[in-house]
Amino acid sequence: MSDFDSDFEPARLLDPPPFPADRVAGLADRLARLIGASGDVLLVQAEAVVALEAVAASLGRPGVKAVNIVTSPYGVWFGRWLRRAGASVIEIRAEAARPVSARAVAATLDAHPDAKLLAVVHAESASGIRNPLETILGLARERGVLTVVDAVASLGGHPFAADALGADVVVAGPQKALAGPAGISAVAVDSRAWAEIDRPDAPATSTLSLVDQKRLWLDAGRGALPGTPSPLELWALAAALDRVEAEGIDRIIDRHAEAAAAARDGLQALGLTPWAGPAEASHLVTAFAAPADVDAALLLERLKAIDPEFSLGVGAGADRLIRLNHTGRRADPQVVHAMISALATALRR
Repeated sequence: MSDFDSDFEPARLLDPPPFPADRVAGLADRLARLIGASGDVLLVQAEAVVALEAVAASLGRPGVKAVNIVTSPYGVWFGRWLRRAGASVIEIRAEAARPVSARAVAATLDAHPDAKLLAVVHAESASGIRNPLETILGLARERGVLTVVDAVASLGGHPFAADALGADVVVAGPQKALAGPAGISAVAVDSRAWAEIDRPDAPATSTLSLVDQKRLWLDAGRGALPGTPSPLELWALAAALDRVEAEGIDRIIDRHAEAAAAARDGLQALGLTPWAGPAEASHLVTAFAAPADVDAALLLERLKAIDPEFSLGVGAGADRLIRLNHTGRRADPQVVHAMISALATALRR
């Protein structure tokens, strides 16, 4: 037991009872309310990156021109998946580890009036930034462009309402702000998106097929999930949603905003500059660049010895940033204050 927390007994995870098939649809409906989506919500029995790849595989095809906004490795991957499916991809690459500008999005959409699809990540835990989602989706909606939003690192940490924003497809995972399991994810699909996805040449008999999910689960009455459902993930998702609903999604969003503000204030008190200001910052992760006279690798080593949730950013430009994780249950003033204290101690050495 030395490898585990003393209060955790791995054996309890063995032999869980089956998750009742008649409760699966309820999980999707509860997620739909959190996402603010009146359309269908599919449950994907895998981490959210698989759900994102399934969306790209299901929407991408020859003849589709897609505008793909790249502000992290996730945007890079999504563009690759679209190309693999046969789509023509126009990329908007923001300055490394920075949000995209609405002006760049508008200019690209104007230059490509035949674009049918736009994909964007709402908030980036890779670098602690947030893209101007409402403006971006408004630009797409004005032009009749279908939209895909990666809300994995924003749902529960930022206000989000798919229908009100005009998001056609939303991918969400419960493992971040909602503090749930990582092995299951959700895809919200509206009627406009289904018209593009449910077609005769759509991918089928594949983990990456949303049409399979529609035909084998939605059209079959939303009972047991296709394949062999994982009861552990379903029970964990149900428990996470119970906890979210007990606290209230608005309070969870506020708690993340407060944690992010406290992290930025703490960095500034130490003479450090947060990578993103309040208008462009993620509420789940706060990042900073180590001062020029400080060995960033040594600083991070000292920090991780105190709290392993300090980490380097991910991707071009972000890999020189140090991130403070205040996601999910860590969105707590005491956790943030402890991280700032650890940083102060590490800087004094």
